[in-house]
Amino acid sequence: MSILPPDSLEKSRPVAKKWRAGLRQILMLSLALGCGVLVANNPFRPSSENPDATARGYLRFKEILSYVDRDYADSVDTEGLADYAVVQMLEKLDPHSVYIPARDREKTDSFLQSDYDGVGIEFNVFRDTMTVVAPLSGGPAEQAGVQPGDQILSIAGKRVSGAHLSTPRLSELLRGPRGSSLILELRRRHLAQPLRLSIARSRIANSSIDAAYLVDEQTGYIKVSRFASNTYDEFRAALVDLRRQGLTRLVLDLRGNPGGYLDRATRLADEFIGGSRKIVYTDGKGEQYDSQTYAKVAGEFEEGALVVLVDEGSASAAEVVAGALQDHDRAILVGRRTFGKGLVQQPISLSDGGELRLTIARYYTPAGRSIQKPYGANYAEYSADVANRAARGELQSADSVRFAKELKFRTDHGRVVYGGGGIMPDVFVPRDSVAHSAYYTRLLAHGVARAFALNFYQSHKAELEGLRFEQFNATFRISDVQLASLAAQAAQDGVKADPATVRRCAPLLRNQLKAYIARSAYGLVPYYTVLREQDAELQSALHAVSDSSAQLALLGK
Repeated sequence: MSILPPDSLEKSRPVAKKWRAGLRQILMLSLALGCGVLVANNPFRPSSENPDATARGYLRFKEILSYVDRDYADSVDTEGLADYAVVQMLEKLDPHSVYIPARDREKTDSFLQSDYDGVGIEFNVFRDTMTVVAPLSGGPAEQAGVQPGDQILSIAGKRVSGAHLSTPRLSELLRGPRGSSLILELRRRHLAQPLRLSIARSRIANSSIDAAYLVDEQTGYIKVSRFASNTYDEFRAALVDLRRQGLTRLVLDLRGNPGGYLDRATRLADEFIGGSRKIVYTDGKGEQYDSQTYAKVAGEFEEGALVVLVDEGSASAAEVVAGALQDHDRAILVGRRTFGKGLVQQPISLSDGGELRLTIARYYTPAGRSIQKPYGANYAEYSADVANRAARGELQSADSVRFAKELKFRTDHGRVVYGGGGIMPDVFVPRDSVAHSAYYTRLLAHGVARAFALNFYQSHKAELEGLRFEQFNATFRISDVQLASLAAQAAQDGVKADPATVRRCAPLLRNQLKAYIARSAYGLVPYYTVLREQDAELQSALHAVSDSSAQLALLGK
């Protein structure tokens, strides 16, 4: 997803098209009043290029919905029908123009917010029981004494254990107005009676920088999960801090980053691109939404080895960053071809509180590559694209990726790159087939591995607190007996596997369990430090960023 930021709307968006206010009353008006009156009062403001066709379509929809509401044999939800019609209409345009009802606005907008009001708990649901993975550092839950492994029985008097509530619904119960209080009822290991804690909600940082640390004395690692309102400020602060610690080369992880605000992404790219070189340009209907964005500040890291990790989950604004850095030969891209979402959405507020996110332009990299992949025959086909890539073998072999020869472009140093959808990395790393195997993914999806790790942490809490992370990381290992116990526990929960499957997954499972334990005992950076050991893509990136001769060869220098 890439959208223009809220602070740019007054300058760049068209007047909001108010069409749903008083819908039922309008539908009941007599059509005999005539087309001229309806057009004169039409809040749509039809396009000057084709006003008659827009007005005819508007009237046709009004007339049909009016007959359905008045004469259909059964009672109908006309609001729901209108919403459905709008969704289908927008899907006909492209896969990314969407209508967001007012009831979903807050939930959708939270993705791009840098904070929220709540208690600060990272949790997991296992066997329909809400279990604390970790209270967020410095948050009200931690201050109130919530601990990893605590099972939450009720929130503000509402029973949540065994209530079959979704994870989003449980998150909603924890959130609320800043300063308001809620009572959590917890079950804690070795305590006979449940605990009741009163916790006052406060501002919780919703950082989009998942991790930022030095892998060694020179190499930094920063993972950016999305481009939210505060991403650039968070990123620059992390980069400056790592520079103070001695960073001279960097791995920027954009895997799984679905995008966000365009201007935050271009400002981040500007930290790496010197001079006044182009970062991205957009091309829309006419000139209203055409734009060109250039580097304009002295960035924090315009020199030095840079590697960017991407995969099939890197989309939109993340692809803008990756494409600009590749076109200017500023970074080596490692991973797999990105998602291919190169359409720009403009958020338009509607009178009923809903929002229309309408595609108004396409993204192009500095070299002229279109990021957007083909739409396909329909929305379902478009949605299945990544699965189809896997079926074609594209996620396992670079040779399976096909590009149209006529969409050939060149980087600043003359390297050949291709358009036609997504950004192809310079160094291809196949997807870990074990990590995406049915058994392993089900094990994680059911929460079995995390529950096992939390139980281990609670049973060995005193021992773990007596170890520094460096000691733990150097000496701790999940045993064969513990792996067998995990497999047996998983089988009880419906995740069955044969011995051969368990053996195949063993190295990854050992590492994942160790990482989960490190998360509870030591924090997020230790969690990512442990995960690094079994991360083939990150290992390839670290090798690329530390091999200066390979960098020069790959970048055509």
